[in-house]
Amino acid sequence: MSDILENSTYQIQELLVRMERNNKLIQRLAEKLSSYTCEPHDYSCFEKLYELKRSFKRYTTDQKHIMDRLKQKTKQIPEDLDKEIERHFTHFRQLEKDMDSYLLDTDKYS
Repeated sequence: MSDILENSTYQIQELLVRMERNNKLIQRLAEKLSSYTCEPHDYSCFEKLYELKRSFKRYTTDQKHIMDRLKQKTKQIPEDLDKEIERHFTHFRQLEKDMDSYLLDTDKYS
């Protein structure tokens, strides 16, 4: 029985590390987004920039909420939180894609 608890605790710790690493990457992307090298050049880029900034804020809020809940639960991940974490990771991958797209759009005008 204690072996199961150790594995579950290990999985939660591993998940916390992964989420923290993703969050650091998102923070770096957000900094890059606000730099002068990523300034929008046309209306569609301004729209993308606005959406990206909103999405970054939502990601950060979700990240804090999930991390707080994970730190409270040390033995196992509740099913509803498990689904929320999966959505969060999907959101992370989508943010990366959207940021790449935005950078490509702004780069073609440079």
